[in-house]
Amino acid sequence: MTSVRRRGENIRRYIITNVEKHQKDITLVTAHKFGISRQAVNKHLQRLVREKALIRRGKTRNQSYSLHTIENWQKRFQVAKDFAEDIVWRSDVAPSLQQLPDNVFEIWHYGFTEMFNNAIDHSGGSRVTLRFQKTATTTELMIGDDGTGIFRKIQDELGLLDERHAILELAKGKLTTDPTNHTGEGIFFTSRMFDSFDILSGGTFFTHKFENDEDWILEIKSSQGTWVWMKLNNHTARTTKRIFDQYSSGDDYGFTKTVVPVRLAQYGGDKLVSRSQAKRLLARVDRFQTVILDFDDVESIGQAFADEIFRIFRNKHPEIELRATKANSVVKRMISRTGSASGS
Repeated sequence: MTSVRRRGENIRRYIITNVEKHQKDITLVTAHKFGISRQAVNKHLQRLVREKALIRRGKTRNQSYSLHTIENWQKRFQVAKDFAEDIVWRSDVAPSLQQLPDNVFEIWHYGFTEMFNNAIDHSGGSRVTLRFQKTATTTELMIGDDGTGIFRKIQDELGLLDERHAILELAKGKLTTDPTNHTGEGIFFTSRMFDSFDILSGGTFFTHKFENDEDWILEIKSSQGTWVWMKLNNHTARTTKRIFDQYSSGDDYGFTKTVVPVRLAQYGGDKLVSRSQAKRLLARVDRFQTVILDFDDVESIGQAFADEIFRIFRNKHPEIELRATKANSVVKRMISRTGSASGS
């Protein structure tokens, strides 16, 4: 391959990778990146439009570009007694993913079967909807059911005060309302394998972004059932093994480490000050060997809150490695007052 051809492919790859973020100024951004004229970039854009990798909308100054959808479909299924996720995977989903790299195909296999199984085993619904969309760079899949709603079901089964408490428990991992048949690891690991992972149920929206490794809760208009969205770059180097290794220890790949987003324990203008809030945050973490408390976006904590976590809990569970991370100076000072915290 000549250097000119290689450079041209690099330019077009850059355009495809960045066009979604720069639909209206991709020409200017690319020209600046490669030190070429806008006219030269336009030739690459025209080629990508001809090859149906991009869609062009508008004219001249109002012109914008977006990725062309390679495949787009929706299917609905009636939940029956012998209905199984592996059958739907083989017959409907896997054929649309066959051309993807093996590591990407494996991530989709794990994520789809885990989430689809939740929809048919736990929702109590009668229908499941799939929506699939693939472009030159990413694939998105939505799984929706008409059942009880995952957050409400967890709230009811575990006797929690609020659906948002259910999200905090999901974020920790090892949560299931059916321990006989499920480990409670599916949602935790799936949320960390994909570029973005979102759940909408009732009036609560949970989202996890891989690049930030952060969890967020939003309050929105109520919806029926549970809707899960998964999105992944078609050429990511990520692997299922890499994700499992991050939260396991030893050769048995046991799920031994969790990262708990502390911000999920505070709602609205609430401050994290009480022992009851700390106990809620620490519920079930004694199932892990290593617990990392992520204090990102937490402005301050109270003395009782810190004492319950970093003195009382640690004294009760000396076998558990408890660490704080992403804490600001105010939070660090309060943690240090307990005299026993380690963090970063």
